[in-house]
Amino acid sequence: MLIENIELENGTCMGLSFAMQNASLLVIRADRGFVMCGYLDMETASALGDVAVKVKGVNSFEDVLVAPVVGATQKAINLGIKVGMTGKEALELMF
Repeated sequence: MLIENIELENGTCMGLSFAMQNASLLVIRADRGFVMCGYLDMETASALGDVAVKVKGVNSFEDVLVAPVVGATQKAINLGIKVGMTGKEALELMF
């Protein structure tokens, strides 16, 4: 497991990376929400009331930051997050 602080303009995020058998499970957490990779479930995040967005095809924190958002919970949408913006743009709105 790798834990890394990721400095952004609006604050510092915590990146979590778990090496699985065939790919890495990646999450970057900001103060009010997180960006997750395709391993994790948007339906569950939404049901739990989380501010969450999903990106796909990522293998590193850098990939997560530049990948387009492919899904967002309603709470994330309420913060101004939109499908198509980058993971970094979404995280900046989560502070």
